[in-house]
Amino acid sequence: MASVERSDPEYAGQAIYSRTFLKVYDAFVYRFTCPVLWRCPKDRFVDLYDAHASLRHLDIGVGTGTMLNECQFPSRPEITLMDLNPNSLDAASRRIARYAPRTHHANVLEPWGLPDASFDSVGMCHLLHCLPGTMSDKTVVFEHAKAVLAPGGVLFGATIFGKGVPQTLMSRSALAAGNRHGMQSNLGDGPEELEAALSQAFPSHDLEVVGAVGLFSARKR
Repeated sequence: MASVERSDPEYAGQAIYSRTFLKVYDAFVYRFTCPVLWRCPKDRFVDLYDAHASLRHLDIGVGTGTMLNECQFPSRPEITLMDLNPNSLDAASRRIARYAPRTHHANVLEPWGLPDASFDSVGMCHLLHCLPGTMSDKTVVFEHAKAVLAPGGVLFGATIFGKGVPQTLMSRSALAAGNRHGMQSNLGDGPEELEAALSQAFPSHDLEVVGAVGLFSARKR
């Protein structure tokens, strides 16, 4: 089982996800921060899942499982939830209990401990901007995702950009606060940086910018 100490760079990005915060997570993220601060409505994230989530799906950085709860699967999927925070794993697994998801406690920046080529889709929504370091430091995540994807499988997700996109007074203030407290590490993350990181593992990829959010997908050849 993965563990993280307070002194570890990964700690701050996941520490906020207490049981108390997760009770208000959906309202805070999908009614306020996404549509108001980052100017990307919830429907765009659900559409991303509708387009790419498969019947053998791995979801990373699971929050409360909202996207998996609301997206449309063609039939009953096999879902694995992966997160460093056990509170999120518990909340998301209860949210989508009807699918009997498996849970996997792991650090996305370290070896995942999952079988190669075992998933047809990997979703990581609101994950990258919480990881420590620069976007180039985060490229290991894409290499890990490529390993667990079956041929033809797709990686998809969304991240908040700190540069290279229009910001408002409110969003700049929120970025500064989030980065100052370690909840985000994305002041140097922009579309150009994400494109470069994705291209190392996935030459075939797409990126759409909505407000300050990057919606991406990448397919394994």
